[in-house]
Amino acid sequence: MAGPFKVGEVIRGQVTSPGYEHITWEAKVTAMERPHRFAFTWHPFAIDPQVDYSAEPPTLVEFALEATGQGTRLTVAESGFDALPAHRRDMALRMNEGGWTEQLLNIKTYADA
Repeated sequence: MAGPFKVGEVIRGQVTSPGYEHITWEAKVTAMERPHRFAFTWHPFAIDPQVDYSAEPPTLVEFALEATGQGTRLTVAESGFDALPAHRRDMALRMNEGGWTEQLLNIKTYADA
C-alpha cells in the first residue's frame, strides 16, 4: 500500500499476520485531512474466504492527531458495530479491540524509532 491516499479510493493489501495470510485487507478512504485526520470504512473481522461481506454495512475507523505539550496524541476510534449483523457483531468487536491494541503498539514502535 502506497500513499498518499485520496478520498473515495479503495485500498488493498495482503495481511501478513500468521494464520491470516489468506486475507486481502480492503478499505475505502473517507477522509484525508493532513496532518490531522485520516478515516476509512471497512468490514471488520472479515476473515472467512467463503463469505461475501460486501452486503454488510462497514464500520468507520478514524485516526486523529493532536499536538500536545509533550508531542503528539493519536486517537483511534471505530464506530458502526451496532449495524453489523447480530451473528458477527460480538466477535468482530472483540477481535478488533485486540487488533487495534496490537496496531497501536506497532505505531508506537515506529514513532519511537
